[in-house]
Amino acid sequence: MTMAAKFKIGTLVVIGVGLIGGSFALALKKAKAVKRVIGVGRTRRNLAAALELGIIDEIALDAGAAVERADLVFLGVPVGQMGQTMARIAPHLTQRAVITDAGSTKQDVIEQARRFLNDHFKRFVPGHPIAGTENSGAAAAFPDLYAGKKVILTPQRETARSAVKLVRDAWLACGAEVVRLGAREQDVIFGAVSHLPHVAAYALLGTLARRKDAPKLLGYSGAGLRDTVRIAGSSPEMWRDICIANRDTLLALLDDYLDELELARAAIASNDGDALAAMFERARAARRRWLLRARA
Repeated sequence: MTMAAKFKIGTLVVIGVGLIGGSFALALKKAKAVKRVIGVGRTRRNLAAALELGIIDEIALDAGAAVERADLVFLGVPVGQMGQTMARIAPHLTQRAVITDAGSTKQDVIEQARRFLNDHFKRFVPGHPIAGTENSGAAAAFPDLYAGKKVILTPQRETARSAVKLVRDAWLACGAEVVRLGAREQDVIFGAVSHLPHVAAYALLGTLARRKDAPKLLGYSGAGLRDTVRIAGSSPEMWRDICIANRDTLLALLDDYLDELELARAAIASNDGDALAAMFERARAARRRWLLRARA
């Protein structure tokens, strides 16, 4: 018997029907693991698109009224909006409703959940799917986004086992691999492999765009620049909130990155080709080891 056959959510409420929340709904629908999806969001236009695309079955303009019917609530809003969203829905949650999120940072989200969800905190399962594209909005969602991808869960000591099981089963129905980490460990890891690269991509493209000859420069650019700054097409609002939420970790990582850039600058300034070659070779070897492990 398949996961989809054994597991089904009655009513899923997705608050924030963008790439992440929309793809979660579509994946569960594809697996026949959800009966009804209600979408909540800030703009009627995006929700109308989600309804037309079959991502959701119903639009709700009032998050509180929507979650009164929920078996599972998926918070797909930027991390900076988690607290206010939780405060808005908490008085309307039933004792059966399980709540989860998809925020890229976890310590801050857990702190907000403790503060605003009150007695419902025991049914909150913090989550972070390691998947996405540079596109946003309901139109960017697709059902196979999570297939074969990792999803990090960071349940707390108070979290009900039944809530963890429901969220885990939902992600498995989406085709994801579920991994458990501590909240601080997850924030350090993804500060390094996700948050820092996004800051670097935004900063690099910003540097070029500020130049007077930017149109000419970018007109001659090829795959190298496009590949390097692809993620600078991501939602500025979302990444603003992530950077602030993971501030201390990110500042330390940026200091390390600036040190490496300064080493490169010093080698170039002194015509030290050997130092540059050694730096580049270390990076190339590290990339090769990383890709070999990823394929294993």
